[in-house]
This record gives sequence, structure tokens and C-alpha cells, in this order.
Amino acid sequence: MLFDDRLATVLRLRAQGPALARIQYRQLLDLLGTLPIEARSPAIDDAYDRLGELTDELPLDERIAALRDGSMRLRSPRLVAELTSGDPALAEAVIDRARLDPAEWADLLPALPPAARARLGTRADLAPDLVDRLARLGVGRLGLPAANPLELTADDELPEAPLASGPDSIGALVKRIEAYRKARVTPEPGVAGEAPRLPLGEDHFLAVPSEAQAFDFSTDALGMIAWADPGVAPMVVGQAFPAAHADKALRARLRAHQPIKALRLNLRGSEAIAGDWRVDASPRFDPLTGRFLGYHGRMRRWPGSKAADGSHPGGEADRIRQLLHELRTPVNAIQGFAELIQQQLFGPVPHEYRAQAAGIAADAARMLAAFEELERLARLDSGAMQLETGGCDLAAIVASTAAQLEVHTGPRGSGFIASGLGAARTVGLARPEAERIAWRLLATLAGVAAPGERLALDMTGDEAGAVLAIQLPKALAGRSDKELYATAPGAVPQVLAAGVFGIGFALRLVRAEAKGAGGRLDREDDRLALHLPGLTGASEGHSQAG
Repeated sequence: MLFDDRLATVLRLRAQGPALARIQYRQLLDLLGTLPIEARSPAIDDAYDRLGELTDELPLDERIAALRDGSMRLRSPRLVAELTSGDPALAEAVIDRARLDPAEWADLLPALPPAARARLGTRADLAPDLVDRLARLGVGRLGLPAANPLELTADDELPEAPLASGPDSIGALVKRIEAYRKARVTPEPGVAGEAPRLPLGEDHFLAVPSEAQAFDFSTDALGMIAWADPGVAPMVVGQAFPAAHADKALRARLRAHQPIKALRLNLRGSEAIAGDWRVDASPRFDPLTGRFLGYHGRMRRWPGSKAADGSHPGGEADRIRQLLHELRTPVNAIQGFAELIQQQLFGPVPHEYRAQAAGIAADAARMLAAFEELERLARLDSGAMQLETGGCDLAAIVASTAAQLEVHTGPRGSGFIASGLGAARTVGLARPEAERIAWRLLATLAGVAAPGERLALDMTGDEAGAVLAIQLPKALAGRSDKELYATAPGAVPQVLAAGVFGIGFALRLVRAEAKGAGGRLDREDDRLALHLPGLTGASEGHSQAG
């Protein structure tokens, strides 16, 4: 019951964000890895399902780091079998960390993939009968064959002949190795080698293009590009195919392992491959087991696509994202260790230290939220990001947001005097995106309003879109546009903040979000007007057109 209770507790906490996902992944590994072999329950099955979801969410290097942690306990044959069925690099980490009995290894051996068996053969703590089983499966110990020993006495000298000449000498062996290495090296186009190649027309296939227009590729079951045409292989092999900035339709087909036809994908990297691509690919399945093996297909340049707008190294937005990535790594680590201490996962902790750890974790969460806002603004300003389209009622979202803010504005006698919220105002934006924009704008202005100051809010619009006009607080109304959008943190007192970088940054982010949605944020005297486009009308021939 102890294990079941812990699993239920862990499964009740849904991981929101990469840091919590990493922590939950480590918790599930530790709990499942120490279960007795006969343990069975619905909670255990749910835990394995959740572990599979986290496997899809977390990068491979983070999962490998979790397994190589010295505190990780891995004594469950079922968990070992589950983890070794994926990426070979992860399987190696699992084999290195697992601590199973010889009988458990023997039972598990037929289910291990070849790479995991080979890794198991390198362990020095294997029982002799297990070594024999591996040998019968074709897995031998790695190493050079034993050499014929020379019987020398103390007065003998090593003869020079074996070192310098003869078919079995060291010099001859070195020459043979060098000749074999040269024979395996693919000669570069136009360069004559020791063994000339026939002109079979493969120069265009091997050459590295200045800007690739099309190439074939294949992925593994985890979605990593594992093979591509030799000309572009060094630039694309190893990229995560599902996470390579794909649109919504492409992501849905990838998750369902369905064929991909003429969908859009954005690749990042060198200028030769950076930009938008049209993807046509088919899923591959094992004919015997039906197991998904990956995709095989072709990418062609999207018409009019260019490697620009910060999509390749050297763009301003890309440099900012790289900097934020470097900052996120230590902050994530600090947050994770603080949560481990606060939750007493490794043993009892005094309450004073738990309180300090909780404060550190909260500060880290605020820093990560700030990094997210910075990256969002950089991507929106550079055009590398567009807000998700859809359809939602902006008037209802604004009314709901204003009601939520009443908790803070009501006791101060401030808030909004709203009009025009009774009629639906549909905009062509996904609801989460519209809620984020409305909250950021209303919370920023409501936080600056003085006690007793109520701001006029008016919603208008038609089929073309909606306009939300909000009166500026007196503390901001007298500022110029430049001063308004440059207001630093702490420059104006706020009882409620929609961000950590101050009023000016929050309004600049709203303006960038409105632009990314196809609208705009304008300053009209003492008001701010948010314009968002409506839904695109259906054509006359559309089946759902009125």
C-alpha cells in the first residue's frame, strides 16, 4: 500500500511545465524501479501510461541524465524492459543503472533489443551462465583477440624484424589499417583519390548545396531524423522531426502515425536548410509486430520560403532565445532541487529549510515566467511566431477577466465601467491566446489605477473584427507614446502586476501579440484601442456557408 499511495499522490499532480515534468519523471522512475516483481495494480498501470507521456514530452538527454543519477534505483525487470525498448542511448543508460538478480537478467534477456544486449555484455558483474547465454545469442565481450605470447628470458632482446617487416609485423598491420580506412572514406566530389571512381553521376548527390531545395529523409520511432541525402545529412540528422516547429495539422498526423501530404514544417540550422519546407512522408511499420518504425519521405522548399526573420543562427531573435536557454538551464536545476527539498523526497527536512526551499522554488518559477515573456516578445517582433488561430467571443472573455480582477479592484473602489459587452464579438483567435491578451491588458491598467478611479471600457465591432477601447489611468494618460511603452518596473506604483518587467514591457507585449494575431494596439488620446480581426468568412461554395 505504501507504493500505491505514493504513486497515487504523484499521479494526482499534473506536471505543468518542463521542470515539473522532469521531477515527475524522476519520481515515477524511482517508485516503479523499486516495486517488487509481483506488484500489480491499476495505479501501477496508470503510472506506466504517464511515464510514456513524459517520455514523449522530455528531451532524450534529460531522460538519460535522470537515469544516470547516482541516487536512481532501478530494480524492476518490467521497468527495464519498458525503458530499453526505446532509444538505444537511453537503453544503454538503463542497462548501466539496472541492478537485477542473475535469474531476472536471464528471464529478461530474450526481450532485450540487440543494442541493449550488447551493452549488457560489457558489464563486469555478470554471472558466468549469463555470459554463456549472451555468447549463444551472438553477443561477445568487446576487445582485441589475444596475441601469441613471445617466450623471452631476461637476457633476450625483442627482435626488430617483427616490428618492422613481415606480413604479421606491426608496421604491416598499421599499413593495412590505413589502407582499409582510406578505402571506406567517401571521396569528395571532384577530388581524385587513390582508387578512382567511375563517373556514375553521383556528384550532385554527394555535394553540399549552398541552399538545399529538396532532399529525402527518414526518422526513427522517436521522431529523430536518422538518415538524409548525404549532401544535407550533416545539417539535418539528429533534428527532432515532431518538434521542428511544425504546424498544428502536421503535429496531429505525427501523433497518430498517419501519412503526411503537403504539410508545412520549419527547419532551423545553417542557411542551406533553414526555412519552411513542404513535407510528404509515409509511416513505416514492422511487418511482423506492427510496431511503428518511423517516417520515410521527402522535403521540398515551400514556395517563397527564405531562411530569414531570425530562423537561423545570427538572427536577433535566435540569439535572444539562445541566451534565455542558457539562463533557463541553471534556474530549472535550482527549482528542481528546491522542490525536492520542500517535498522531502530524499528524507525528512526541518520546516525552516522547507520554507526557504519553497520560497526559492517560487522565485525560480517567476524567473522562468519572465524568460517566457522575453522569448515570446522576441519571436513576435521578429515574425518567427504567429498566434494560434481559431474562434472565440472576445466580449465574454473581457467580461470574465474584469470579474476576476474585481477581487483586487473592488476593495479599492477602482476597476472598470464596461459597456458593449452584452453582444458577442467573435474574433479569429484561439481562446487561450485571447484570454492571455485580455488579462495582460486589463490587469496592467487596473493595477495602475488609483483608489476610487474607474476606467471606461467599451467593446464595439462587426463581422470584420472587434475593438476594445480602455481609458488610460491618470498616472499614464499624461505620458507620451514613447514614455508609455518605455515605463520601467517600479516607475509607477502598481497594486497588481501582469508581468515582472513593468508596465511598458507588458504593453509592448500586448502590441506584439495583437500584431501577431493580425490586429493592432493603438493609442487614441487618453485611451488604448485593441483591434482584433474577425473570423474569415466562408466561400459561397463551402458546405457550411450560409
